[in-house]
Amino acid sequence: MANQLGLIIDRSSPVPLYHQVVQGIENAIHSGILEPGSRLENEIDLAAQLNLSRPTMRKAMDELVRSGLLVRKRGVGTQVVSSQVRRPLELSSLFDDLSNNGKKPTTQVLTFSHMEADAATLATLELPAGSNVYHFTRLRKVGGKPLALMENWVRDDIATMDESMLASEGLYAILRRGGVNFRLASQRIGAMIANDYQAGLLEAEVNSALVTMERTATDDAGRRVETGHHVYRADSYSFEMTLVQR
Repeated sequence: MANQLGLIIDRSSPVPLYHQVVQGIENAIHSGILEPGSRLENEIDLAAQLNLSRPTMRKAMDELVRSGLLVRKRGVGTQVVSSQVRRPLELSSLFDDLSNNGKKPTTQVLTFSHMEADAATLATLELPAGSNVYHFTRLRKVGGKPLALMENWVRDDIATMDESMLASEGLYAILRRGGVNFRLASQRIGAMIANDYQAGLLEAEVNSALVTMERTATDDAGRRVETGHHVYRADSYSFEMTLVQR
């Protein structure tokens, strides 16, 4: 397996040995040499093939599991997980990001209502008392596999929407068609463990890791247009960002 993957350990390199293994397996996964679902040999055999200690190999495998590239399954061994959706950290919708990357997302609208906003939503969207909003939850899938469970509240004085529209296109596309020009958003990314409800819809294990995102978007007229709470399967989803020193 090690030779087949082209893993080369350079003992003269300043890069730690375990990290060289991490980089080699990452490259094999991203290049397609290791396909989703592929099983890796056990750590003892891999360590022997690369002439590494077992603790060094275990540290590398632990790092790959934490990063979501590998998963350990009882009775099966260590496998490559499904390829992650890597989303740039910018003001765009998940539907648009997936479509622009050649994927074909599908959406199941789980709940939909046009209702008077509660106090928390009024405050978040800076709406006057008595205002109505659209409130809905959606399950987003890619390749038939659940990826995200999304709950949103949208002010109703900009665009009209219904369940069929939300099932066939992205929320931001609907709002842009209504004249919204998105300007900025306040966004928070975190993590949680899946409860029974989330795990069932996302086809994940209860207590498995989920990525969370809370966002409130503002348009170029200064209106807070929508707010949402989304959760994503951590083994299939990650955010990418570029950091600049100031």
